[in-house]
Amino acid sequence: MARYALYFTPAPGSPLERFGASVLGYDAYTGATLDAPPLAGIDIEAWRRGTEEPRRYGFHATLKAPFRLRDGATPDQLRDEARRFGRGREPLAVGRLALTKLGSFLALVPEAAPESLGLLAAETVAAFEPYRADLTPSERARRLAKPLPPRQTALLDRWGYPHVFEAFRFHMTLTGPLAPDEQARWADALRALAPLDEPLVIDALTLLVQDAPERSFRVLDRFPFEVAL
Repeated sequence: MARYALYFTPAPGSPLERFGASVLGYDAYTGATLDAPPLAGIDIEAWRRGTEEPRRYGFHATLKAPFRLRDGATPDQLRDEARRFGRGREPLAVGRLALTKLGSFLALVPEAAPESLGLLAAETVAAFEPYRADLTPSERARRLAKPLPPRQTALLDRWGYPHVFEAFRFHMTLTGPLAPDEQARWADALRALAPLDEPLVIDALTLLVQDAPERSFRVLDRFPFEVAL
């Protein structure tokens, strides 16, 4: 059964989007597989292993995590909701990004995240919640394979994802879990290619679909934030 997600994805063709797609070897806008980027000190096999997990999702920042549609909900309704969500909403200036280690993986995160970024994520979670089917027992069990704190377990049960509201942290994942002795080498290679000088502006909400568990997420549409004149 298909799953849908609401992400921030950089505009297609932008330096940040090209960087992220190249690192992951996958373009979520076109569904194309891409050749390995020139990562100094990282061979092809290490690159494939290191990016296998995030490649399925494409380069993004999660706002509403993947979910199945509840009975009666349709993809067209999601599109309409995303279009409404963007209307009257101003682009959000996030500032510069930094390459950071989050646990055992590497990601781009804001140097200084504005409070409005957490509010945008919270509003996205709430706005699309009416379309989300409840977690199945197996889906919940997968999320709890690594034990969560009680509050995050409660968020999982209420919203289908544990990293929402106060547990939210904006990040754009570049690798899967890396061994400790790999992390510095990967960080140096990625930092040499990352377009970190340009401040990030969140200017749209992107709707993606995963048609089957073995398939990667692909973009259905990107809905700009537009203030009516």
